[in-house]
Formats: sequence, structure tokens, C-alpha cells
Amino acid sequence: MIERPKRGHEPADVREPIVFIIDDDASMRRALTNLFQSVGLEVEAFGSAPEMLQSKVPDVASCLVLDIRLPGLSGLDLQTELASANIHIPIIFITGHGDIPMTVRAMKGGAVDFLTKPFRDQDLLDAVVKAIERDRNRREAEKTVSNLQSMFETLTSREREVLALVASGLMNKQIAAELGLAEITVKIHRGHLMKKMGARSLADLIRMAETLRISKAKPSNVQT
Repeated sequence: MIERPKRGHEPADVREPIVFIIDDDASMRRALTNLFQSVGLEVEAFGSAPEMLQSKVPDVASCLVLDIRLPGLSGLDLQTELASANIHIPIIFITGHGDIPMTVRAMKGGAVDFLTKPFRDQDLLDAVVKAIERDRNRREAEKTVSNLQSMFETLTSREREVLALVASGLMNKQIAAELGLAEITVKIHRGHLMKKMGARSLADLIRMAETLRISKAKPSNVQT
């Protein structure tokens, strides 16, 4: 089982995006490193998958340029292992011996692109830009969910109940009947939870509930 790459301690927004390269051909590693550095990208190159996995990988937007054929663990097998370990770095495969089944497997596994050598430098650079943007968007989405989860954890159990019923589309009067509370009490709870969640409107609160995948409560027998 593959271990998660060790992370550095710098915040993700401190460093520029990084392109990781895994290729057992030293001349190819040098050529790719020079190409990416020529457009201002940071690069870390490795000769094998274990070499990368044992290194300290900065927690920053990145992508992986990965050779299909590697000694030991192949590029495709590494892709599978990374997915199993819940490591979501976007992958661009490069190979001198591509075929249709190989390409299909790579793309079904979520690869950003599959380039056969010799490829145009611009094609690879375009794929890298796309991959880094994908990773940056994923990280922003995960950060948003993490922040919302932290705010959600500050809610009382009653406020969470009210939030679930709000997410199900019930009005204050209906929520009051469902929970056996006075309507004014529901309004107070709703006001508190909106403040804690940083919601500016009801629609904003409902979007937050959907982002957190809060299960919509099933009213027992509320009259409209």
C-alpha cells in the first residue's frame, strides 16, 4: 500500500504551483525541467514513484507529469494507488509506447491528458496549465467545505435541527410545529445559526447546507 507523500509545512498560498515529474530517463527529466522552468514554473523531478512518495511534497497547487513505463511500479499502477490513497494530484501521462487500451485506462482514471512522445512542447505546457488550474479549483473547494464544516460545528444540536428543516424547504411556522417550539423561538434559532454560519440570506444558508451535504429532514406531519 502506498503511503501519502510527506507534506511540507508552508501554507498552500505561500508558494507558486509546482510541476512534479516522474521519469526514469535522466535526459528526459532534464529536458522537461528546463521546459517548465523556462515559463516560470517550479519543478521537482524524480526517477521513480517511491522517490517522490518518500519526499516532502509541499501543500500547494500542483500536477504530475508521469511516464507510463517505470521500473517497479508503473505509471498506471501509481495512478491507481494514488486514487486509493485519496491523493488527488492531476496527472499528465507521457509515453513512447502508447496504445488505445492504455490511453483509455489512463483517462478513465482521471488523467488530464495522455501524450505520446515525441510531443509538442506547447501541447504539454497547455496540459500542465489545465492540470494546475484543476488542482487549484479543487483546493479552493475543499477549503470552502472545511471552513463551512468548522462553522457548522459551532452550532447547537437544536440549531442543526433547524438548519436541516430549513434546507428541506419548511417555513418558520412549519419548523415550529415539527419541533414543538414557538415560532419566535425558531426565528431566534435561525437568526443565531445564520450568524454563526456567516449566511447573508436564506438562499445563502441553503447553499451552505447543500455544500455540506446536510441531509434534508423529513417532516413528520406538518400542516401548511
